[in-house]
Amino acid sequence: MKLVGLVLIVLAACLGTSQAGADRLKDVANIEGVRPNQLVGYGLVVGLDGTGDQTTQTPFTVQSFINMMQEFGIDLPPGTRLQMKNIAAVAVHAELPAFAKPGQALDITVSSLGNAKSLRGGSLLMTPLKGADGRIYALAQGNLVVGGFGAEGNDGSRISVNIKSVGTIPSGARVERAAPSEFGQPGRLVFNLKQGDFTTAQRVARSIDRALRIAAVNTDMSMSAKQVINQSGPRRLARAIDSTSIEVDAPISPHDRVSFIALLENLEVERGEAPARVVINSRTGTIVVGASVRIRPVAVTHGSLTVTVSENQQATPGAPFGDNETVITEQSDVSVEQSNSPMFELRPGPSLGEIVQAINEVGAAPGDLMAILEAMKQAGALNAEIVVI
Repeated sequence: MKLVGLVLIVLAACLGTSQAGADRLKDVANIEGVRPNQLVGYGLVVGLDGTGDQTTQTPFTVQSFINMMQEFGIDLPPGTRLQMKNIAAVAVHAELPAFAKPGQALDITVSSLGNAKSLRGGSLLMTPLKGADGRIYALAQGNLVVGGFGAEGNDGSRISVNIKSVGTIPSGARVERAAPSEFGQPGRLVFNLKQGDFTTAQRVARSIDRALRIAAVNTDMSMSAKQVINQSGPRRLARAIDSTSIEVDAPISPHDRVSFIALLENLEVERGEAPARVVINSRTGTIVVGASVRIRPVAVTHGSLTVTVSENQQATPGAPFGDNETVITEQSDVSVEQSNSPMFELRPGPSLGEIVQAINEVGAAPGDLMAILEAMKQAGALNAEIVVI
């Protein structure tokens, strides 16, 4: 099959039918079986300037050091009490990308496990990184880069900037074994949407099916590939299995699998409308209202009550030339202020801009807006799901 002609024809068809707001398939979906893997390991950081673990409180650091020395043929006398302030036990983690091959470098993050004050200036000794199956996939070693900094005075005062107990080592690990993958095996090809949606899944399946049929008519495909497409008849070459997965019949040889995927992932697809949702971050006061949010006729008023309590001390001196002492009297002033907020009306089915404009005219703060939206939801006037994060 002439893959160059196939790519050009299908890509031209895709660009010719692109719509405003369309996204590439690679931006909305992942390929099943193509995924990173998490790696984790346990090691020792040495060379610290007296900021390592307090070994009396972290016995596992001492045990790790003794085990390491035994590996080098050094046996410490029984009962030896070690006070090593320049060593810290750490956890090392990294992410193994899909299709990473032996010899490639990985960035790693090193985090203190004990009570080390700082990892600044330390070096990580060779640490094996294991996957979820318990097998070693990479080896890590190198000098740490710590963004945190701190200083301490003789009187106990201290200052700290950022975190000193976590560091990174760029390209600090080397891949020793490739992670198993089912990508190269013949058979079906499945795209998994990053956000499940039945409408989006159906639109993606139709776009892929249309692109493959156009390619079968206008390119010099192999006879076996054309037979797969022609014999499918009304059956679609791409089918939405559920709200997340789209299965594709790939009429190509395994050797052309990469070119075929590179073609499909650049197809432009149109997502379905997001569900009506209001997201509230109660910690930061951030409120995000989706474009699909609609409301029914409702009148809203929201008043705030401010209570102020101030404490003052009044000193009453004693009589002159007497033994009376000065008397301290506590005085509390309590004031209450209530703002009168006008009632405003929201018409049925306004757009997002009209909702924001109406609430802004009242001057509601983020905290007040949260209360207003929650009350509208309870009253049945807000046609949206409220998500608090």
